[in-house]
Amino acid sequence: MADIINPENEGDLQAQIEEVEALSSIYGDEWCVIDEASRVFCIKISSDFEEPKLTACLQIILPPDYPSAAPPIYQINAAWLRGSERAKLANSLEDIFVEHAGESILYLWVEKIRDFLVEKSHSPETVDQPGNVNVTAEEEVYDDEDLPDFTTLKLNTENAHLFMDQANGMDEEIPPIKHGNAITDRRSTFQPHLAPVVTPRQVKMVLEKLCENKKIASATHNISAYRIYCEDKHSFLQDCDDDGETAAGGRLLHLLQILDVRNVMVVVSRWYGGILLGPDRFKHINNCARNILVEEGYIASMDEATKSGAKIKRPKSKKTK
Repeated sequence: MADIINPENEGDLQAQIEEVEALSSIYGDEWCVIDEASRVFCIKISSDFEEPKLTACLQIILPPDYPSAAPPIYQINAAWLRGSERAKLANSLEDIFVEHAGESILYLWVEKIRDFLVEKSHSPETVDQPGNVNVTAEEEVYDDEDLPDFTTLKLNTENAHLFMDQANGMDEEIPPIKHGNAITDRRSTFQPHLAPVVTPRQVKMVLEKLCENKKIASATHNISAYRIYCEDKHSFLQDCDDDGETAAGGRLLHLLQILDVRNVMVVVSRWYGGILLGPDRFKHINNCARNILVEEGYIASMDEATKSGAKIKRPKSKKTK
């Protein structure tokens, strides 16, 4: 059903339509419409021909009163963008909004981010030698293929307030990660991992931490799903990733939904043994996930969870040892 447009926002909506059409013409395939009805868009921005080439994705939600009164709600996805640099870039985008109050500013934002990438690529802290990226122990630079696939991303505007978690939560600690017992069938091995999460930033941190383990990083597939409950909105932020195991992520997320667990992320690593398992692979993935949810207290017991759904666990915040 189409949203009812407030007559007061008709001018803003028209301005948004015209701006989106212009940006689509300017940036071509780099500009992507995620959900036109909810006014959700993204654009991939790179430092063009600079070396090392840096890339970021700007993800945007346009509120009904943009551009007349409110700025776009946004998130910048770039694994190498950390701490003070992220804050500096956010401040420059805010300055543009203030300076051009009431005007369409997305083009200015995109080009400001591009200028930032060019400046970063020329920084002696980034460039060790021509063509090489100097990576510190706390920072990794990812290629384009490591960026999220926004063409399949589905967003709920009710969760837009979570977009800034990366910017506001840079001091967050990595949640404690638990590793469950492995299941082996016909030389394929499946092992679950679990972590309590309450922000998208923590989801990313958990995945990055898991991939620091060479064995996990070498898995044929690392299937993941998470559910975060937004108490103020009484809604869930949830997503999944097949990691090449078609439909496995959706099945894993469906399991979390059936069990009604919240504020938790489950990753199942699969090492392929050379023998096709058919539908049994989905059974093993979900059984692994269910087992570790039981072990960590997110569901009371196997039998009870099967009969009446999950018992919600409120994870306690604690430091990673």
